[in-house]
Amino acid sequence: MDFPPFIAYIAAFLNITSKDSLVSIHVVPALAEAFLVVVAGMIARELGGGRKAQILAAIATLVTLVFLATGSLFTPDALDQLWWSLLAYIIIRIVKRGESKLWMLAGLIVGFGLLTKLSMFFFVVALFVSLLIFPSSREFLKSKWIAAGALISLALISPVIYWNATNSWPMIDFYLHFQGYSGGVGPINFLLNQFLSINPLNIPLLNAGLYFFIRSNFGKLFRALGLSYIILYIFMTLIDAKPYYLLPIYPMIFAAGALHIEKSSLSKIGISRWFGSRPYIVCLVVSAIFFAPLLMPILPPTTYVNSYGALSGLGNSGAGQQNGGPMPQYLGDRFGWNSMVSTVAQSYNNLPSQYKEEACIFTSNYGEASAINFLGASYGLPKAISDHNNYYIWGPGSCNGQVILTIGLSLSDDLKSYHNVTQVSTITCTYCMNNENNLPLYLCTNPIAPPTSLWPEVKHYN
Repeated sequence: MDFPPFIAYIAAFLNITSKDSLVSIHVVPALAEAFLVVVAGMIARELGGGRKAQILAAIATLVTLVFLATGSLFTPDALDQLWWSLLAYIIIRIVKRGESKLWMLAGLIVGFGLLTKLSMFFFVVALFVSLLIFPSSREFLKSKWIAAGALISLALISPVIYWNATNSWPMIDFYLHFQGYSGGVGPINFLLNQFLSINPLNIPLLNAGLYFFIRSNFGKLFRALGLSYIILYIFMTLIDAKPYYLLPIYPMIFAAGALHIEKSSLSKIGISRWFGSRPYIVCLVVSAIFFAPLLMPILPPTTYVNSYGALSGLGNSGAGQQNGGPMPQYLGDRFGWNSMVSTVAQSYNNLPSQYKEEACIFTSNYGEASAINFLGASYGLPKAISDHNNYYIWGPGSCNGQVILTIGLSLSDDLKSYHNVTQVSTITCTYCMNNENNLPLYLCTNPIAPPTSLWPEVKHYN
């Protein structure tokens, strides 16, 4: 519900083929980011860049800080970044070569993009509006192949539409109530976080790329692509989006910037030529090496906390995350789940037999519920339920609600539904996020009202 199903399809495939091994889970985003680097070079070549421009575009993409982070996370983000860049590459080919049949391939990419993350919709709208504004680009929208591409996209996304239509449109309900897309940072911090997220040393390529698209004679044919960036930037600033939502568009900008720098180097005119020099490229690589431990699970936890812990807030800011802890959330959320499940299992196994037979486990978020369901089988734990996001749609299952162990709920929350609430343990962890540490584990019995009547009231989307 909170994401389209493509990432779940991949997860199901990995479960069948590798039993969810950590290696396979890390390989998928790593491969996506590797392909993204290649596509950046392909965009530079298609724009007219030579070897130097292609290498510079690829390296700039490789050292982009958010891409380094998402390259080790099994989330839709790495795939989303790849689909955006592939679409940009196809649009450039259509505009440059007049290969109108490629609109069908564009439709295929858009379809997979929408199956991965709905943010693809905003990129498509920005591209469409931009192509419509410039008379030279408007001609490409008259092709009959656009309709074919749109039908391909619709065919791919139609199962998601059908599922929503037959289940009272839960995704629409989710996004109407969801607050997680707001970065809450304001326009100034949104701008500063763009610079941080792309790697501050990539700012010259960003400026050169925008100049290429918007002002240079060489980029006149591709004005619409530069305008699409401006449209998206303004839109995301106005809605106060999380800073990293704009990141998938940058490989296209880097490619254009690398081409502009290459041309400046050949003509030996302008300061831009210095940003294609070997010392500059070395500085890009060194910066990536320096920031990598902040972004990827490279260092042992103790070493990280002692050496990079002071920068954790910086990492959270670039990722649009606010939860505190000794590590940024994208690293800290990898810790604490085993100890949580072990603590719950100990309390569950200590329950009186009459309680244990019908006890359920209720969690405050999908991370906790998934940890119980994924790791708890070896402890003999029952499946967890939750009011959070997709778990709410799945409902309480076979749980009758007479006896419940709650994770992450406050005493006052539990007392709204149960007469008897007793704290049976406390869940602790060393390197996890603060909101997953020192969690009370409550045993709730003697419900105030029939539990099935309470479920519609507990929906929790964020």
